[in-house]
Amino acid sequence: MMYYQRLIDKDIELKLKSSGAVVVAGPKFCGKTTTCMLYQKSFVKLNTKQAIAMARMNPKAVLNGETPRLIDEWQKAPDIWNQVKDDLDFDYRFGKYILTGSSTPADKAEVYHSGAGRITPLKMRPMTLWESKESKGTVSLQLHN
Repeated sequence: MMYYQRLIDKDIELKLKSSGAVVVAGPKFCGKTTTCMLYQKSFVKLNTKQAIAMARMNPKAVLNGETPRLIDEWQKAPDIWNQVKDDLDFDYRFGKYILTGSSTPADKAEVYHSGAGRITPLKMRPMTLWESKESKGTVSLQLHN
């Protein structure tokens, strides 16, 4: 499968070198999982009822695996956020976790902290025409200093 370079790629690389966890949030089908799969050494996808039920029953087990560990659709089992925070409090290392999913969990009441100092948020947007090779990028709305 051909991968189109994304504008967010450099941001993910930088955040993995300077934060314990990175959460990549954005709209459905904008490429979060595909992009983050490039950076993981192990992953779990919470995309079935069984996987979600298992993660809710034992969210700490979801963290087990080689790092960076990608946890796709983490918000389906919101206590994963708390487990990531606790794990980083115990053993803080850069680039341990990549979380992907919607901007907010289904049940915010299950998330007990902001993740400040441990989990760095990144907002992913749909692919631009430049990223999809439908534009040469000769005209840009980017600000120049």
